[in-house]
Amino acid sequence: MAQAKGAETLHARIIEDLRGRIVDGTWVPGFQLPRETDLAQDFGVSRMTMNKVLTQLAQEGFLVRRKRSGTFVAQPRAQSAVLEITNIADEVGAQGRAHRWSLLARELRQMTQADLRLLGVQRPRVDEPALILRGVHFADDAPFCLETRAIDLDVVPDAETADFAAHPPGAWLLGHMPWTTARHQIRAVTVTGSDARALGLPSGNACLEILRKTEVNARWVTYARLLYPGEAHQLVAEFGP
Repeated sequence: MAQAKGAETLHARIIEDLRGRIVDGTWVPGFQLPRETDLAQDFGVSRMTMNKVLTQLAQEGFLVRRKRSGTFVAQPRAQSAVLEITNIADEVGAQGRAHRWSLLARELRQMTQADLRLLGVQRPRVDEPALILRGVHFADDAPFCLETRAIDLDVVPDAETADFAAHPPGAWLLGHMPWTTARHQIRAVTVTGSDARALGLPSGNACLEILRKTEVNARWVTYARLLYPGEAHQLVAEFGP
């Protein structure tokens, strides 16, 4: 029993030590920790004990563990308000990081069945002409959010000539187009293929998906899919009585 108690105390001491290095800035976000075996040797514990320590810190959000890459200090988790339509650049800025937008694709066409499924459109077809956009928001040099968006050009004709290579479509719409109602659908998904590549993630990683629809006077303005790396993002909401 005394031996078990001593192991628990040592486990807690290592947790406190490593957590302290992260909190006081000794290990900054993105810092790669020494190998698990080296840490175990430094602290005089088994590799199994060190694995449990690192796993707990990852569960607490202090570390990110990536197969074949190693263990890294996590970036502070960005927060999105569930009940608001926020500017992604502001979400990045709230972390003290620099925002950058990269437009990957721009197409003027009707929405296909694949578009409808991806964007969570609850209609069998959409006949209105749409501008389809896809791009990545960066925080410093790290992919922060993959945005796929359709804009109704019947409702927002100015979008056809807007420079979305320079201006993210979500921010542009907030400044140019009022809306009266909005719907958010939120779920956890795993990424594969081009989505994973755009976010710089291994295939199968968990992400947070937000599907958004905004309307004005019962006409749809935009359908958007916002895909965030799950390890770096969380949702918040405040409620009154």
